[in-house]
Amino acid sequence: MVLIVDSGSTKSDWIAVDTDGNKLLEKIRTEGLNPAILSESKLTKRIEKSDVLIKHSNEVTHLYFYGAGCGTENAQQNLGNVLKKLFPNAHVEVNEDTLAAVYSTINHPEEAAVVCILGTGSNCSYYDGENLHQRVNSLGYTLMDDASGNYYGKQLIRDYYFNKMPENIKVAFGSKFNMDTDFVKNNLYKKPSPNAYLASFAEFMFLHKDSAYTIELIKKGIRLFTETMIMQYKEELKSVPVHFAGSIAYFAQDEIKAVAEEMGFTVGNFIRRPIEGLIPFHTKSL
Repeated sequence: MVLIVDSGSTKSDWIAVDTDGNKLLEKIRTEGLNPAILSESKLTKRIEKSDVLIKHSNEVTHLYFYGAGCGTENAQQNLGNVLKKLFPNAHVEVNEDTLAAVYSTINHPEEAAVVCILGTGSNCSYYDGENLHQRVNSLGYTLMDDASGNYYGKQLIRDYYFNKMPENIKVAFGSKFNMDTDFVKNNLYKKPSPNAYLASFAEFMFLHKDSAYTIELIKKGIRLFTETMIMQYKEELKSVPVHFAGSIAYFAQDEIKAVAEEMGFTVGNFIRRPIEGLIPFHTKSL
């Protein structure tokens, strides 16, 4: 059994296939497994909540994990230790989520492209057809992650409290979420995974895209992400497309295309969940 995992900070999707790529189990979902913000014990507990994974743990021969927070050697090692203990018969590989985005969005294995992730967090890399290049080391949701779910959640909460929302949007926002000050601060400063909490607000934008306020909010984040991340690859952008992966990117396609026209880059493919594209990539060589 081959397990392929695509993990963000909010959730992790697991697919079990045989060596020919045929699915063996229904798609499995666990909480997010970000080793940059979770201890080994917490990572273990999140995986152990899945009865299906534990039941079939000894059958797994290969496990390919792609995740947020897996961009450093230390994070990869910590998560790798957890996975090797839980799946003792498996060959385990842990890679950053950007590689999953690359393999699932490029049109052929040798295609060069700038590849962006806009999900709970955000990232941007250049793939030259063989190797991945990153010019910015991410410092996570507190300082970076422009145009991500947690970025937009932060902006929405700020606009709500600073009275920057149109009245009808503010009423709808307050009706959908618990905006009690103590509740919000407790989730931000005392509970685990504040980045995932912030990202939970982002869906609101896409449910209210009939408002000029939300459309401009989305575009503002995309412009900022373009300035800070995509434009790190100015020379490459002259000849390669920019592909996008993640739910924020998928639902903001119109706004991304509009900003791309404003700021001069070519939009390529969009994929909401990279995991499906990883199946043929990994099974063809087994």
